[in-house]
Amino acid sequence: MKKFRFKKIDAFATQKSGGNPAGYIWLDSKADISVVEMMQIAKELKGFVNEVGFINKKSDNLFDLRFYSSEREVDFCGHATIAIMYDLIKNNEDLRQRNVVKIQTNRGELEVENRIESEDAVFVMSPVPEVIKEIPGINKISAGLKIQISEIDSSLPISIINAGLSTLIIPIKSLKSILSILPDLNELKEFCIRSGIDIIEVFTKDVANNTNDYRTRVFAPIYGYLEDPATGSGNSAFGYYLLYNEMWISETIAIEQNSLIDNYNIVKLQKKPDENKRIRVLFGGGAITRIDGEYMIY
Repeated sequence: MKKFRFKKIDAFATQKSGGNPAGYIWLDSKADISVVEMMQIAKELKGFVNEVGFINKKSDNLFDLRFYSSEREVDFCGHATIAIMYDLIKNNEDLRQRNVVKIQTNRGELEVENRIESEDAVFVMSPVPEVIKEIPGINKISAGLKIQISEIDSSLPISIINAGLSTLIIPIKSLKSILSILPDLNELKEFCIRSGIDIIEVFTKDVANNTNDYRTRVFAPIYGYLEDPATGSGNSAFGYYLLYNEMWISETIAIEQNSLIDNYNIVKLQKKPDENKRIRVLFGGGAITRIDGEYMIY
């Protein structure tokens, strides 16, 4: 039997919404656990959390972070990063004094900005984006999502951008249409696999609260569940979409996310140049710890 420090944390949660659940396993050393054991834990937690993050300290200001869903390893998971790094920085006196903490992921080394004192949040610089040129036809997209072609906003482009995960981004005309989308998990999974994409993000400029900028929903069937209620990687890809299409207007973009008209989660996006003067998207939010204990595997 092995014991690990475990927390269940909801990222991007608000007073009106439940956020997105992530599992959090602290490792004293990366050698303490195998890939098989990480996969086992993620499978056992299916339906309880969407992904599990495994973190260990590499140096005073660098942490190694890996993510698993019940189906496979996930190259980058934004909501789990928010959950884990918010909790880690908030509860570590040394890290609380640092403005930036670094993480090593499968998508490279990334910076986490500590804004807990000022905004009760952390902001994560998303991976360097990649634009994918081969896009599925609109008939296949509408069939996969089970929506009418007329509900897709033809005045805006459909794109695939990878900012951690390969994300198909689809503009939808209205809030009513976006909230009514209800695809079949298995059919959408087959569509994603055939199309070579990880997740699908639909968005609309029609929002429930006019203080926010966009409503999004994200579907992630290849990871073992239909919908992600609050995402970092998907909304980071969406942030780059806004930049590329000159739709980024305000300094901070506030995104309503999930299928509930009023009890939505909030994900915030900002932009800044990196050390190579490339404009990068940061996603930010806070988190609420629901369970703090031990996880045992046999």
